[in-house]
Amino acid sequence: MNHIERFLPRRHLTSVSSPSATPAQANSSGRPNPDDTPAIAVEDLCKKYRSHWAVDDVNFIVPKGWTVGLLGGNGAGKTTTIAMIMGLVVPSFGRAMVLGHDMATERHKVLSRMNFESPYVALPGRLTVRQNLTVFGRLYGVANLKTRIEELIEDFELGDVLDRVTGRLSAGQKTRVAVVKALINDPDVLLLDEPTASLDPDRAEWVRGRLRAYQKRRGATILLSSHNMTEVEQLCDFVVIMSHGRVVAMGRPQELAERFKCRDLDEVFIYLARVA
Repeated sequence: MNHIERFLPRRHLTSVSSPSATPAQANSSGRPNPDDTPAIAVEDLCKKYRSHWAVDDVNFIVPKGWTVGLLGGNGAGKTTTIAMIMGLVVPSFGRAMVLGHDMATERHKVLSRMNFESPYVALPGRLTVRQNLTVFGRLYGVANLKTRIEELIEDFELGDVLDRVTGRLSAGQKTRVAVVKALINDPDVLLLDEPTASLDPDRAEWVRGRLRAYQKRRGATILLSSHNMTEVEQLCDFVVIMSHGRVVAMGRPQELAERFKCRDLDEVFIYLARVA
């Protein structure tokens, strides 16, 4: 059984002298601290479809308030892992915990504190942006929903498309609407899949700035899946890289570059994709 790699704020870290070294948080009292419960804990997670192991013994945690990248090529197991973290897929073995709750059996206790974004999961195309946000806001039981929608629309500069049919928006506009939908309930835990897909570099950086501001204000935890390594380096405190259903590397972006003697995370990703 693999151990669960722990990574906590730098002020609590021991020095990392080798790839196998594990950061740890000092606790002078020796008593468990409820605040130490990770936002996401993936423990011995496995999912088997017939004879194929889509996810095979995956272990990692996401501490509260951190942004962690879950990376890997197509077919690496990222989507299945995220689906189990969301409680949409039941693990064959192991478990996915969010805010201390097993998502296979207790997801109803935590879903209101989570949200998910993916430009590849289309919102109902015949509804206007306003109608879509109203529907999802009601599903999440958002208080003062009209005000919340107005705040987000202003923040993401979507006022000109608010009453347009969602299916007729440009790809970039749909991406921004998807991010707004993911923030509608002010989530503690945010799962982002390619949050800047279809955006030009300037608008992508603008959206990343909005996400950083949200996280700082809310103290939210973000699990980010992206093929944009520059974005990952800018947003993520830590990354977990998967290949063929398994974790093949984890660490801070710069640490991984140094470990694999690469110039940046892009080169690390390519190297692991070819050898893992």
